[in-house]
Amino acid sequence: MEAEDIIIELKKLSQNNEIRKDDLMIILKKYARIISVQDLMMATARMRKDGEYVQKNYREKYLSIYIKYFIMRMKEVKEKDDYINTAIDKPSFDTSFPMLERTFEKERLSNADDDKFPLIYVITSLYTTFILEEPIHPVGSEFPGSLFVEERNGEFFCPVKDNQKDNVNAICHLCLAEQTPDI
Repeated sequence: MEAEDIIIELKKLSQNNEIRKDDLMIILKKYARIISVQDLMMATARMRKDGEYVQKNYREKYLSIYIKYFIMRMKEVKEKDDYINTAIDKPSFDTSFPMLERTFEKERLSNADDDKFPLIYVITSLYTTFILEEPIHPVGSEFPGSLFVEERNGEFFCPVKDNQKDNVNAICHLCLAEQTPDI
């Protein structure tokens, strides 16, 4: 089993009329198991390197949030069984899948063959959106201008979502947060 096989399995899953959380979790858990501690360390180092380009006053907040919620979710994926097995939002899954596939391929081609970052990216994105039903950037994530991802009455809002609407590769297209209305 190779990391890229997850795309094949997800495509097959998308052919179902309905996708249940159990169906998706079986795939996510299967591929999370091939991610080693060393793979997570490499992904963390990569994120730290990418973080060099974040404004200095946001860098540590950025890194702590991304490492905690993005990388460390692999352990959660492997162990989580306490979700309600409902159907996922299939239209959203179908719409966002091509973007995830493009991003996976782009990341895979620009990195070493043994780099599991693209796999971690796909698993974390799908798990957060369709299993946890949370935004990709966790509530409290800060953006320049002292803007935050927030939850209001059970709905999630992101202050920068509209900034990415023309970027076909932005993970924002998968995220269930809406643009913060008063920005």
